[in-house]
This record gives sequence, structure tokens and C-alpha cells, in this order.
Amino acid sequence: MDIFMTVIQNLFSPVCLIFMILGCIMGIIFGALPGLSGTVGVTLLLPMTFGMKPELGIALLISIWVGGVSGGFISATLLGIPGTSSCIATCFDAYPLCRQGKARKALMTGIIASFIGTFLSCIIAMILCKYVAKIAMMLGPWEYFSLCLCAVVLVVSLSKGNIFKGLAGAAIGLLLACVGAAPVDAVERFTFGNYNLYGGIDNTGVMLGTFAIFLVVINFAKGEMSLQDKEAGSTEGEGLTLKEFKDNIVNMIRSFLIGLWIGFLPGMGAGLSNLVAYGQAKSASKTPEKFGTGIIDGVFATETSNNASVGGALIPMVALGIPGDATTAVLLGGLTIHGLEPGPLLFQNTPVYVYVMFGAAIVSAVMVLIMQLGGIRLFPKILKIPYHYLYPAILMLCFIGAFTASNTIFAMGVMLTMTAAAVFLEWADIPRTPFILAFILGGMLEKYMRRGISYSTNGLWAFITRPVSCIFLMVAFLSLFWPILSERIKKSKREA
Repeated sequence: MDIFMTVIQNLFSPVCLIFMILGCIMGIIFGALPGLSGTVGVTLLLPMTFGMKPELGIALLISIWVGGVSGGFISATLLGIPGTSSCIATCFDAYPLCRQGKARKALMTGIIASFIGTFLSCIIAMILCKYVAKIAMMLGPWEYFSLCLCAVVLVVSLSKGNIFKGLAGAAIGLLLACVGAAPVDAVERFTFGNYNLYGGIDNTGVMLGTFAIFLVVINFAKGEMSLQDKEAGSTEGEGLTLKEFKDNIVNMIRSFLIGLWIGFLPGMGAGLSNLVAYGQAKSASKTPEKFGTGIIDGVFATETSNNASVGGALIPMVALGIPGDATTAVLLGGLTIHGLEPGPLLFQNTPVYVYVMFGAAIVSAVMVLIMQLGGIRLFPKILKIPYHYLYPAILMLCFIGAFTASNTIFAMGVMLTMTAAAVFLEWADIPRTPFILAFILGGMLEKYMRRGISYSTNGLWAFITRPVSCIFLMVAFLSLFWPILSERIKKSKREA
């Protein structure tokens, strides 16, 4: 009880509430503007939290994330352009509804579905996380190595187009994670005599370069310095009725469970859950032919699922120290910077910060609901923010943030180098998600592998002979090779 009273005092202090309100507003704006996202917002503000108390910094970053995930449907509804990847399927029905003069109904549906998905998933995550952490405490370095490897491979297996390019991205991330002192014996590697690299490549520089500056550079190179020549739809019209809400309860429950489960799986996140939930809603519907023409069932499905993945992604990040998606990878770095080590020991050592994190997500969900319901008429104006004002501000914050991370010009050089590396990955069609996840988990992979070998008498065999470790390795193996095998099986059947 003392812990919860402390959490409530922290979250409802005037300073923390102001930070969360500002974070929610910033998240909604970044989510609503096509090309930006809550991930970019979290990355930009991460260096600004260095001087804050951990609870304030955590609350600010979480509020930006929640606002970003929820705000992405605004441009999907009014412009037919997804604000983030988590709202791709929302465009299918929300924009046709807008074109039919039912923009208010579509927006209210998205707002309520987003709130339900975030609010309930965070409560479930808060309850489950403690038990997941207790189970994790029983595992050793062998299981942790296999779990981290499984997380990286799951992301690689989802790489669009060529799985080998996903492997290439993960390999580059692991290579960069090897720079600096080795985790067990502190041997220098790939430092080239530069003392700035002895502690490894700074996470902040990598995140800022890979997400924020990369976005500005790519959009500028493509000439996408403004929105498409589309006028945002009118927010007038009738709203959501109670009957329409009741008719979609089963749809929301199904979509919620899909989003929670996919969010829990490392590296998958809201970008996949909204598409899967939309497909399931269409399959289960009595009128599947209406999907894509402007039906609120599709909006309920996509917005409930992509926001439910917020709570799902928090579970592996907090309980296991493994990011569930790109945003939680950035948050993971933020927790480390504040002296916290995500994983099973986090509940034991600093339970207050764990519940501050979940509490901030729940309070932010309520704040975002109130802001969006009260600001429906303002949404078209958000979409008219000039990019030629926005991008210089992003660049300025990036350089300030990179310098703040270590107070050296070298950190800014790392950020620019990582921007160039991200541009190369884009040119080579190598996905960035496996690269980022492998870079974040690279140190943990090596640490647990070396510990597992040194603790056992039979070397590498311990990773296979221990049941839980073996299961994770088998899942990783099947995830990696099943797409190739299934393609060959289909090809042989066609030939036969």
C-alpha cells in the first residue's frame, strides 16, 4: 500500500501532471502528422529527461508514447494518410466514413476504441508483469540468451521481402553492439584507439540519428516537405451511438486480445496488430463486403488492437528487459540512462518506478481521451502545421539532445554517422527494426552467452539441454526457416 501511495503522490504532483499534459499534446501532434510518430517524439525528448527525476522523465516519455499511438488515426480519418504504421488499416474505413460526411462518427469511434485498448491493456500488463518477473527470476543466463536471440529472430522473420536482408540488418546491429569494452573481461574491441568508444556507441546518438534526423533527411530528399494537396475533412456530423458501441463489444474484445498478444511478442507491435485485427473482424462479420466502404466495425477493430499493444509491449520490456517494439527499445535506453535496469530485478529493487510507468500510461490514456473528445474541431488545424517550421525544430532538438547525452562533440558525430548508416540501410532496402533491436540486445546476448558457458561444465550444450532454453531456440529456428520451407513446399505442390 505504501508503494501505491508513493506512486499516486508522484503522478498527481502538479509538476508531473503538467509534464504529462504536455507529453500527451506533443504525442498527439507527432502521431497525427504523417511521417512522424510517437517514437520520434520519445526519441527527441529522451535527452531532455536526463536532468529530471526518474519518475518525471518516465511519466513524460510514457505520455508522449500513449499520445502518439492514439493520435495516429487523426490523419488516417481526415486525410486517408496513416499518421503512423499502426493506423494503416484504420484508413480502410475511417476515411470513407469521412468522405460520406461522418467524420465525427469516425473520430469518436477511434477516440473511444483507442482509450479502451490503452487503458485496459495497461491495467492487465500491471497485473501480469509481477508474475512474469517472478517466473523470469527462476531462469538463468542460458534461458535469457535464448530469449534475446528469439526476440531478434522473430523481428527478422517479419522482414518484408527478403529475410536475408533482415538478417543483414540484425548482423550490423550486433556488430555495433560489440564496440567498446567486452561485458565480462573488459577487453577493448573496435575502438581504434579512441577513448570515446571505450564505453560503446551511445544509445541516444543511435536513436536520434536512426529515427529523427533520418526522417528529416529522407523526406527532404524526396521533396516531401509538406502534406499532400488534400483538405482535411469536416468534423461536423453525427457522433457514435450507444447501439453501435454495443454491437461492437465482441469485435473489440477479439481485437483487444489480438493487440495484447501481438504487443507482447518482441518486435511486432501495433504495426502488425491493426492489420491482423482488421482481417479477423472482416472474417467474423456478417457483412464482410461492407469493409473498406466505410463501416465503424473496421475502425473499432484497428484502433482497439493497436492501442492494446501498448500494454502488451510494456510486459516484456519491464519484466524481461526486452523491448516489445521500436518505441519500447527507446524507452529501454531511457530507463538505463536513469540508472534503472529493466528485467525481473526491477520489481525487486525499484518497484515504485515500475508502477509509476504503468500509472503514467493509465493516467495518460484518460488525458488523451479528454483532449481528443474536446479537441475534435482542432484536428484539421493540427494537420496544417508547416513542415518547414517543424523540421528545423526537430534538427535543433536532435543536436542539443546528442550533446546533452555525454557533453561531447563526439556524440553529435555519432548521431550524424548513424543518420548516414540509416540512409544506407534504406537505400539497400535493409529494415531498420532488426538493426535497432539487435543493437539494443547485443550486449545482453553476449553477456548471457559468456556467463552461460562459464557457469556450465559442458559449454554450449547447456543452452540445448535446458528445457526452457531449448524451447526458445526451437522457436527462433522455426521462425527463421519456416518462411523459406513453406515457400518451397508451396512451389513443389504447384509443380506437382
